[in-house]
Amino acid sequence: MFFLPTVNAYAAQDAHSPLAPFQIERRELRAQDVQLEILYSGVCHSDLHQARSEWGPSLYPLVPGHEIVGRVTAVGEGVSRFQVGDLAGVGVMIDSCQHCESCAEGLEQYCENGHTTTYNSREKDTGNLTFGGYSTSIVVTEQFVLRVPGSLALPAVAPLLCAGITMYSPLKHWKIGRGHHVAIVGLGGLGHLGIKLAVALGAEVTLFTTSQGKAADGLRLGAHHVVISNDPDAMKAVRGSFDFILSTVPTKHDLNPYLRTLKRDGQLIIVGAIDPVGVHGGLLISHRRSVAGSNIGGVAETQEMLDFCGEHGIVADIELIDMQDINVAYERMVNNDVKYRFVIDMASLK
Repeated sequence: MFFLPTVNAYAAQDAHSPLAPFQIERRELRAQDVQLEILYSGVCHSDLHQARSEWGPSLYPLVPGHEIVGRVTAVGEGVSRFQVGDLAGVGVMIDSCQHCESCAEGLEQYCENGHTTTYNSREKDTGNLTFGGYSTSIVVTEQFVLRVPGSLALPAVAPLLCAGITMYSPLKHWKIGRGHHVAIVGLGGLGHLGIKLAVALGAEVTLFTTSQGKAADGLRLGAHHVVISNDPDAMKAVRGSFDFILSTVPTKHDLNPYLRTLKRDGQLIIVGAIDPVGVHGGLLISHRRSVAGSNIGGVAETQEMLDFCGEHGIVADIELIDMQDINVAYERMVNNDVKYRFVIDMASLK
């Protein structure tokens, strides 16, 4: 067995402490394991929420990071899909039960027995804490490792492992493509990728934003139209216009104005973890509209998304930072001061 020594990381020790240097041990390389040197780690808003224990009690010490891009440095004897030197990625999950109905259908994100997250979780067999991508290396079972297209800029690929698949999965599930009119609510880490993906799938795309200042950026990213959603006249003008709306807003907000813009049989999909303001039943039954939610994608769908992005040249708009700047980045993220995703250059941690 190959043993990976103690590696450098950044961790939160409790809900109130800043992230700081920390050392972790990765497990012995098992037969089906892949070891990655982490090159880049995306910074997801959920990293901040969990570091600060805002989604329920977190497990400390906590090493965030589930948008991981790296290079394979070792493989177990049973690994067949990867070899040393390959580019690879790890997303939000590193394990699931593998025997429930959802897992059997390749929908590990909905595992009935609970998937194991890349950090802030426990390994099913050992009970050891899982530590994420704010570290120099990681060991993951081959089934949850993804091939990364070499044609794309690697730092900007990292956010695809969470933000990208979060947007791609509902677009594919509801079979969005040419001829559909799609709206994206919010222009942030999720929304900007939603625009790129929906356009590449052939849809006509509208951005809903409360900020007039984001209109030009929305168009630059590929949106065909921009609607200022706190302008009553603008919202009235697009009533009954859309087949499909993806709401990326992570805070409590009123869905009813957006429901009015759906056509008959239109769907509004929530991908932000919010407590929505009460939905008016009349807006649903009058046009057979529906409200649903969507999580990330399964492993196969995430690989499909990466391959699709490779074919279409889709990556995130990022700001590359050093690991030592993560606490400043968190504060900037709270203030929406990033276009549109921070990515950590892990060479800064060595």
